[in-house]
Amino acid sequence: MSKLENPVLMATVGAAQGLRGEVRVKSFTDDPTALGDYGHLHSADGRVFEVLEIREAKNVVVVRFRGVNDRNAAEALNGLELFVDRDNLPDDDLDEDEFFYADLEGLEAIDGSGKSYGTVTGVFDFGAGDLLELKGPGKRPVLIPFTEWSVLEIDLDGGKLLVDPLAAGLIDDKDEPGSPFSAKRK
Repeated sequence: MSKLENPVLMATVGAAQGLRGEVRVKSFTDDPTALGDYGHLHSADGRVFEVLEIREAKNVVVVRFRGVNDRNAAEALNGLELFVDRDNLPDDDLDEDEFFYADLEGLEAIDGSGKSYGTVTGVFDFGAGDLLELKGPGKRPVLIPFTEWSVLEIDLDGGKLLVDPLAAGLIDDKDEPGSPFSAKRK
């Protein structure tokens, strides 16, 4: 059993495919077939998975893992999240303005005046675009859109994100003319 120091979600296992132990996998890598290129994959409960074969299918990759040899074993993996350690991801391949989503976690979200809105505790995609989860001390987590309008600058070295609190939905501008919040009741 191995526990990863800094786990990065790489894929989620889906349904079994065929009878030989293959599974359908949603890969979060840029090239889905590169899933096995970063070393063995780990589950949260400490199991280790080695990719033996991988091929593309519609919207997923079909993977055969070492030791998963029949449909029953494959079905038992459905829904399993697979991780690698952050150290296994190659920084050299990144352009200057590129980063891994995992690197955003722990960054503090601040606006232009230095006001903090909490730290990034997760990055999600529920199908309508990427969202950052921010959690401040004593506050409930909030989700903001991860767009160029709401996240203006990413400073990995400084540990900060510059956000536009209005575009991110963190504040309501009630005085803005034409804003749905500016209508005055008589």
